[in-house]
Amino acid sequence: MMMNSIKKGFFFVILIAILLVSCQAGSTQPSTVLTSTPVQEIAGETESSQPVLSTATIPVQTGINPLTGLPVSDPNILNRMPVMVKVSNYPRSGRPHAGLSFADIVFDYYIGNGTNRFLAVYYGNDSSSIGPVRSGRLVDAELVRLYWGILGYGSADEDTDAVLVQALGERAVSFEEALCPAFCGTDTHSVVGVFASSADISAYAKQNGIDPGGTPDLQGMYFNEQVPSGGVPVEQVNILFNYYNRAEWKYDAASGSYLRWIEQMEGDENEGDFWMVPLVDRVTGQQLAFDNVVILFAHYIENAPSEHEIEIMKNIEGKRAVFYRDGQMFEGQWKVPNDQAPIQFFDSSGNPFALKPGSTWIVLADDNSIFDQKESGAWELFFMLSPDA
Repeated sequence: MMMNSIKKGFFFVILIAILLVSCQAGSTQPSTVLTSTPVQEIAGETESSQPVLSTATIPVQTGINPLTGLPVSDPNILNRMPVMVKVSNYPRSGRPHAGLSFADIVFDYYIGNGTNRFLAVYYGNDSSSIGPVRSGRLVDAELVRLYWGILGYGSADEDTDAVLVQALGERAVSFEEALCPAFCGTDTHSVVGVFASSADISAYAKQNGIDPGGTPDLQGMYFNEQVPSGGVPVEQVNILFNYYNRAEWKYDAASGSYLRWIEQMEGDENEGDFWMVPLVDRVTGQQLAFDNVVILFAHYIENAPSEHEIEIMKNIEGKRAVFYRDGQMFEGQWKVPNDQAPIQFFDSSGNPFALKPGSTWIVLADDNSIFDQKESGAWELFFMLSPDA
């Protein structure tokens, strides 16, 4: 009798959801998209750090990528874990990067000695060439768990690798384990030694029982074509990890996206001349463009000059976030509800903040970083570690 009651209640909920969707179908007003919320049989991790995904999922919006709010051409692509690949930004001779324009999300963070590195997330799209692939960092363990992902990386120092393997188990896939076409190349310490294919990493993970298939629970991000109220017009945001490590995002009204510029340099690192050039994707030959740029302020802990912890999962109460979309800047907060749910964004009133449907570039800045307006329509973040880091 109890089971019958549960089933009746379940079908009643589904019926109500269908009726609500039907009622909204005729509306011409843009609506906020709560990302796909699968019904999971089990949510958690086994002793081998393998999350158990449901193979009988019921997404709220079938075929919508929960990390972009956009429909995918083939809904079957969402029946996998996101592939999250480490991409080098230094040395400069490794540029231009490959495949970043295909990522749903790119995390951009400090790795020491004035340099930064990227963690690119591929879920609704794939790229056949991603890189240059480089080593993992401690924060990757947290980010990959939050997004139910598979980490594709070159290698890591012994202590860092132990943390990654302990946290992710077989989901930490190095180029030494998954051979070409998943990772092609022989040396990640070479500037352009190894490049990855996200689709082939997915195939490797499924063939080896790392990814059991099914839809991961990636709910929590909101998207809306309508621009939120309360924004301040800002045409450009600069991100500096040191004076000579510069990124500029300039809003392009024609495309409705932010175009990326990056420094090019001649001479000594500390005394040479530099200028800004468009950053292109070596796969497409086109300038890198993202729909949203987000700055999250977090606490860094420096264990060594090139080893840092970034407190992501501990942020339950909320920390400062700055959002850029549609040529406007918004203040808000970011939170992590638990250790198996994506980062969530809120406006200054505590309501969910709606990103523009599309790709998002996320910068992880230390709380001590300087963030101010440089001129009319342009803001700048200068990364600085806290004194107690």
